[in-house]
Amino acid sequence: MTAPLKQFGEADWYETDLPPILRPQRPRPLRALAILALVLFSGSLIGISSAYFIIERERPLMAVRIGPWETYPYAGTAEADPYSVAIYTRGAKIPLASGEGVDLIARTDSAGNTLQPMCRYRIHGQTPTARLWTLTATNGSGRLVETMPGRSNLTSRQLLREPDGRFEVIASTTPQPGNWLPLAAAPFSAEGLRFNLRLYDAPVSTGSALKGVAMPVIDRIDCL
Repeated sequence: MTAPLKQFGEADWYETDLPPILRPQRPRPLRALAILALVLFSGSLIGISSAYFIIERERPLMAVRIGPWETYPYAGTAEADPYSVAIYTRGAKIPLASGEGVDLIARTDSAGNTLQPMCRYRIHGQTPTARLWTLTATNGSGRLVETMPGRSNLTSRQLLREPDGRFEVIASTTPQPGNWLPLAAAPFSAEGLRFNLRLYDAPVSTGSALKGVAMPVIDRIDCL
């Protein structure tokens, strides 16, 4: 014969003989507060860390890539994302506005190899139409370095060209015949290399207009 079931009242909720599935938990305000604080701290840490790494890499979002070159057509416009604005503000850089021109950066050669200041490069081909353009060699952070002749750039008005408008530039630490772009005089302490190509007063200033245009090819010749 089965024993009669015990009747539980509200006062018996915390009795140990109440089935566990029916037994309510006692309130633990300190535990709940600690969990809430941990969640808030973790969320803040993840958010701050992700923002820091995006800004620290110094590469704005929404880039348009053409061969080894990449540009950020929304930089300097009202459509620029907050991370890109923070990157330019942190580096004290003023991007070209859409009506001024286009700034293109190469961090690799056309084969996908990272640019190295101790190597020699051949930059050749054509650029999009522009009133004036400059080609500058900097370190990996975009800062100018000391070179043998004291300059680190070329302009389109200085170039020797082929009859069809094509050109060839040799980038190296030592002097070269023809169009020479000097690299760092002390390449092993230059902290990287990148090429900046700035097109001024160019009709191609938006992301859609840049796609498919002819851009210079970057070939590695040799390294020290």
